[in-house]
Amino acid sequence: MEHEVIVIGGGSAGYAAARTAVAAGAEVAIVDQGPLGGLCILRGCMPSKAILRSAEVMSLMRRAAEFGLAPVEPRADLSAIVARKERLVREFAEYRIGQLRAPAFTLYEEPARFLSPHQLQVGARVLQAKSFIIATGSVVRHLPLPGLDQTGYITSDQALDLRQQPASMLVLGGGAVAVELAQFFQRIGTHVTLIQRHHHLLSWTDEDLAWPVEAHFREEGMEVYTGTQLHRFSRQDGLRTAHFSHCGQERSASAELILQAMGRRPGVEGLGLEAAGVHLEHGAIQVDDQMRTSQPHIFAVGDVNGLQEIVHVAIHQGEVAGHNAARPSVPALRVGQHQSSLQVVFTDPQVASVGLTEKACQAEDIPYLVASYPFADHGKALCHGEPHGLVKLLCRPRTGEVIGGHITGPEGGELIHELAALMHFGGTVGDLLRMPHYHPTLAEIVTYPAEELAAQLG
Repeated sequence: MEHEVIVIGGGSAGYAAARTAVAAGAEVAIVDQGPLGGLCILRGCMPSKAILRSAEVMSLMRRAAEFGLAPVEPRADLSAIVARKERLVREFAEYRIGQLRAPAFTLYEEPARFLSPHQLQVGARVLQAKSFIIATGSVVRHLPLPGLDQTGYITSDQALDLRQQPASMLVLGGGAVAVELAQFFQRIGTHVTLIQRHHHLLSWTDEDLAWPVEAHFREEGMEVYTGTQLHRFSRQDGLRTAHFSHCGQERSASAELILQAMGRRPGVEGLGLEAAGVHLEHGAIQVDDQMRTSQPHIFAVGDVNGLQEIVHVAIHQGEVAGHNAARPSVPALRVGQHQSSLQVVFTDPQVASVGLTEKACQAEDIPYLVASYPFADHGKALCHGEPHGLVKLLCRPRTGEVIGGHITGPEGGELIHELAALMHFGGTVGDLLRMPHYHPTLAEIVTYPAEELAAQLG
């Protein structure tokens, strides 16, 4: 059978690509072996945020006396938390499945494998297309750490489905998935030990933005080891043990379960990319800013190209690829750089960033001015009992254009969008100060480092 455009994968990136290609006038088929719904809905954003909300409520309940309320001692029911999560995920997935099965597309619910640059094996069929868009997402990365496979561990996929709460857990990793799940289990009553190889959590950002998260974790009772080197794993008497070095000393930590949360990798296995002539680099499909692979008629979008594992980025890439695949005779769209710089980690405090960090400026020799202000000195944050974290702004020394905005603190994921909008339109420190900010709000805190930067700019 022949189609104009075939999209392999029906998650956020794939559906965005298919929808855009249809809107551009193309005849589109989607190939997804299932389960339908995509990583974000089934195993990522939505299920994790559903369970994190339960832990947030439990944490607030424990603090009742702090707000003049009768103290309570809540108890988590992990099975009920997971049941709520599954209900929400089922509702989200049903909507996406309905979109994929709409008459606008031809849907094949079978595995796909390239036979050649223009042929795709789908079940018993051989499909041909003028253009292909690969959107197969990512899978959990396997790390060959000595003894880990023999000791046994769970991944983030399995952690989201646990119904029996472990008394203790070792979490390996310091990225978004690791820290979010570590805090969830700690808050519902599991004793968590977090082991991170980098010298601070969330290694992609500046240390002063990550430190409030680490400090709050310790306040909540979590053991946190950063700057470690993992040596081996063992199992004895029902406990799993990590042996590692920390600050020049040999240490070990034991728990009922190990959560291996040290990242994901592009889902390219079984696609037959060699037959398609599609090149990989470090396990990810190479693409240009039009989302084209080494084969100009084959595109790759979302986690599978390894650029950034963020849903809004994947959707934007899908829209660019969908347009370019459907309309090869018109000027191509390109991915905008601003799309990939916005990140949020949903810990407490939340960590949200847009644009350049200090470490990025220093690595690329970009001149900048910087100023920050703590939530511990902000009235609305104190009223909420949320003193952890800070706001940090970076700007150009001559023009005052804001090139980086970072918030570690309460509702950081919501507050960051003001700074993202400002930077999207090339706004300056002066523009930020001229914008009205209602008092008392959390949002007005961004004006304080702006005032300091304005003073530095003269």
